[in-house]
Amino acid sequence: MNNPIFLIGLPILLLVLQVPLTLVLLKRLSTARDRNAPLMPLEPSLEAAAKIAPKVSIVIPTLNEIERLPTCLEGLRDQAAREIIVVDSRSQDGTPEYVQKLQKDFPIPLKLVTDDPLPEGWVGRPWALHNGFLQSDPASEWVLGIDADTLPQKGLVASFVQQAETDNFDIVSLSPKFILKTAGEQWLQPALLITLIFRFGATGDRTQFTEDRVMANGQCFLSRRSKLVELNGYELAKSSFCDDVTLARAAAQKGAKVGFLDGAALMQVRMYTSMAETWREWGRSLDLKDASTPSQTFADCLLLTAVQGLPLPILIILSLLNSQEYLQDSLPLSILFWLNAFLVFIRCLLVFGIRASYTEVGFWFWLSPLADPFAVIRIWISAFTKPKSWRGRAYN
Repeated sequence: MNNPIFLIGLPILLLVLQVPLTLVLLKRLSTARDRNAPLMPLEPSLEAAAKIAPKVSIVIPTLNEIERLPTCLEGLRDQAAREIIVVDSRSQDGTPEYVQKLQKDFPIPLKLVTDDPLPEGWVGRPWALHNGFLQSDPASEWVLGIDADTLPQKGLVASFVQQAETDNFDIVSLSPKFILKTAGEQWLQPALLITLIFRFGATGDRTQFTEDRVMANGQCFLSRRSKLVELNGYELAKSSFCDDVTLARAAAQKGAKVGFLDGAALMQVRMYTSMAETWREWGRSLDLKDASTPSQTFADCLLLTAVQGLPLPILIILSLLNSQEYLQDSLPLSILFWLNAFLVFIRCLLVFGIRASYTEVGFWFWLSPLADPFAVIRIWISAFTKPKSWRGRAYN
């Protein structure tokens, strides 16, 4: 096959796309050594805990969370906090009744708040968090938003608040350790996680973020109460389906010091229960378009296509063609082959790099690079569609 388009034209076009974006990727990955150390659990003395506890109000937004909330609250029983506020959005599965049963004997004051009907222009989660902030004790210095699917580990709050005060953060959030149980989850979820690492670098990286590229995780999101007062609570993120990142970036642009740290030793998360749910629910917000400009979203999608979505298909196609003869005849084709082999090699190394982000892994986890093209397709789909439902609510 001496087709000039195949031997020269198409490889050159792909190289024009992939070479500069590979350099961008390498720059991002190279700074991982400079990231903040992962947070470790802190078991404070009774005296130290007594000083930390009055500083923190914990807010948990809920909508039909009876299956997950008990584990979350159990992990919070011995944490250092002034109060825990469960903001319920009229659950129909017994969630509010469960909280009411716990209130009498819970070691931390446990409040149940039913938020008002969703106002025009608001998404349910930021509305619940906004109501929790408004109901929090004004004497608290910090407001900690925690999702019901989070499993807090012992010492989470004390360690988190101490680090935030040491580094003088206004807003800081943690990446978790993920719990994956089904084969489909273990295959797809790591590929989706890699899309974040390719776009924003390693968790805790101190060199990557500009004000409009800040990352955050709403599953464990700590804010100075004074900063939330200044921002008018979650108002700036009211219509966002990635309210955590939207609020963090808005705060950073207003001069707040924002951080994103490795909290795998402090919290575990069972986000979704199947591959289909992971694809549907997590995939809808991973594009982060609500916190980005259209040009940023497109650039991110292009980067993921070049360095994550295309390498494995290109390598497979060239290998299936038994292309040794073509590689010898075409320098662009040869460069394309080895560039994509290099990108696949990096991706395989990252499987080992993200292993610590999971409680346990199985056979399909190690094959997650095979899901990369599908993960990139999911980001593209999400980037050009608006969610019509989210966590049990329908939106126009």
